[in-house]
This record gives sequence, C-alpha cells and structure tokens, in this order.
Amino acid sequence: MSFSFTDPKPDNNRSFSFTEPAELEEKLQTITELAHEILRLTAEVRSQISS
Repeated sequence: MSFSFTDPKPDNNRSFSFTEPAELEEKLQTITELAHEILRLTAEVRSQISS
C-alpha cells in the first residue's frame, strides 16, 4: 500500500510519499499527538483569560 501527494502546481516539483504503512502510521500518530497538545494549550489559555 502506498500514498503519495504532489503539489498540483505544474512549476513545483516538490512531493512527498509514504511507502511503508508503519511510517504513515507513525506520522499520523505524531500529528494526533500534536493536535491534542494544541487543544490542551488552547483550553489552558482560555481558562486563564476567563479567570
């Protein structure tokens, strides 16, 4: 199984691909952890603002 993304702009040759499911899973896990941290920090800031 593989997934690849290429920028649709014709003058841009940058692309990235994930060929290993484990590598993709690891990257998704990292993104998930970052998203949770962002949400936690946002909640913390909101509680400081309201108090």
